[in-house]
Amino acid sequence: MSENNKVVIVTGASGGIGKAIALAFGKQQANVVVHYNKNEEAAQDIVKMIERFGGKAIALSADIRKYEDAKDLVEKTINHFGSIDVLVNNSGITDDQLMLRMEESSFDNVIDVNLKGTWNMCKHVTRPMLKQKSGRIINITSVVGLTGNAGQANYVASKSGVIGLTKSLAKEFGKKQVTVNAVAPGFIETSLTEALPEAIKNAYLKQIPLNRFGKTDDVANIVSFLASDQASYITGQIISVNGGMI
Repeated sequence: MSENNKVVIVTGASGGIGKAIALAFGKQQANVVVHYNKNEEAAQDIVKMIERFGGKAIALSADIRKYEDAKDLVEKTINHFGSIDVLVNNSGITDDQLMLRMEESSFDNVIDVNLKGTWNMCKHVTRPMLKQKSGRIINITSVVGLTGNAGQANYVASKSGVIGLTKSLAKEFGKKQVTVNAVAPGFIETSLTEALPEAIKNAYLKQIPLNRFGKTDDVANIVSFLASDQASYITGQIISVNGGMI
C-alpha cells in the first residue's frame, strides 16, 4: 500500500504511537511532517530515521490548542511540500482524577489538546483537501471514548468528542472524496503504560481475549491502511484496535 510522495502530517509524532505512525509512512517513502510541541530532539531523530527509509521529513513545532498555531503548521507544510494529503490527529494528553478531586484546569487542558486541537487541525486542512478533491483525515481516539472509564471524565469526554467530530466531518466531506475515520486503540505498550503498576496491567490483561497488550505498530498499520487508496470507500468509521477488549 505505497504512500509514495503523499504529504502526511502526524501530530504528536515525537514518541509512542505517533512515532510508530510517522515511521510507517516514512517506510513507504511518504513526505512526513513530524509535529511536536516540546521534544524537538526526539522529533529530529524521527526525521533522520524516515530519511534513512528513503522518505522525506521535517520536524515542526506547534501548540495545536491554539487556532493560529495549527493554521501555521498546515501552511508551513503546504509551503514546504506543496500539498497536504493525509492528516493524522494523534496529539493527546491525560490528567486523570476522580470527579470529586478533578480541578477545572485539568478538564480544560485535556479538552483543549485532545478535542480542540483535533478540531483546529481539521479546520485548517479542510480548504486545501476539499479544493483538491482528495484527502484522508485519521483521528486517534481511544477505547474509553466508547466505554467510559472511572477517573477519566475529562479524557473520555475529549475522545468521545473526537468520535462525534469524525462522524460529522465524514458526512460533510464525502462529496469531495475526503474520508474521515478514527482509530480507537485499547491498551497499547508505550512508555506511559510501562510505568503502570503490575496489578493494574494484569487487571487489564484479563479483559483482553487475545491475552496480550497491543504494539504501537498495531495502531500504525491500521492508520496506514486508512490513508491508502485501498480504503477509499471507508469513511465515518471508528476502527477499534484493542485485542477484543470490547
